Amino acid sequence: MSARPFRILGIQQVAIGGLDKVALRKLWVDTLGLHPEGTFRSESENVDEDIVAIGSGPFKVEIDLMQPLDPEGKPKVHQPPLNHFGLWVDNLALAVDWLQKQGVRFAPGGIRKGAAGFDVCFIHPKGSEEFPIGGEGVLLELVQAPQEVIEAFTKLG
Repeated sequence: MSARPFRILGIQQVAIGGLDKVALRKLWVDTLGLHPEGTFRSESENVDEDIVAIGSGPFKVEIDLMQPLDPEGKPKVHQPPLNHFGLWVDNLALAVDWLQKQGVRFAPGGIRKGAAGFDVCFIHPKGSEEFPIGGEGVLLELVQAPQEVIEAFTKLG
């Protein structure tokens, strides 16, 4: 493997799916006390999502509470309930290029704007013949970190 031209900085988000966002909010907002940050709705991604958070500033972590618009449609954002988690990356374009050269399989869609407004892309849960490295059953989101997050994680070490 060649030298890795990027760094994974930390966790940006965890996405949890269910058939009823009201039940998810009861746990994560009403009971655990996380703070509502916003919403996201996408027909193409079959999702109605509430974004809640813990922490603040560059160390804030989102918990995305996802409900499918159509429970029979795809993608099935509620199956599995722990849908995916996102990782801050200091240089998403370099990361994608390098990872593909290493045999990592990406989900369709390429780099695009995510629900929180950052550029994102997804590592497919399963490898393929052409790209044998996948998420070993877990969908992984790579998220372009803004400069303040890069600087904060750099200071940590």
